[in-house]
Amino acid sequence: MGLFDSTRVLAGIALIIVGSLLLLPGALPDASMIFTYALVPAAALVTLGTWLVGTSEESPAV
Repeated sequence: MGLFDSTRVLAGIALIIVGSLLLLPGALPDASMIFTYALVPAAALVTLGTWLVGTSEESPAV
């Protein structure tokens, strides 16, 4: 079974990409307050996506 055959992995990769894109505007020096507040859900999306990809196989996560 390949890495991209599982819908869990594809959902995790999508969450990582969306979370990473949400992190970028908040990292700029002149970011508005709404982008600063968006950092928390963006970090949560990246964390959830990483967890989905990391626990998608039957073997223990490293």
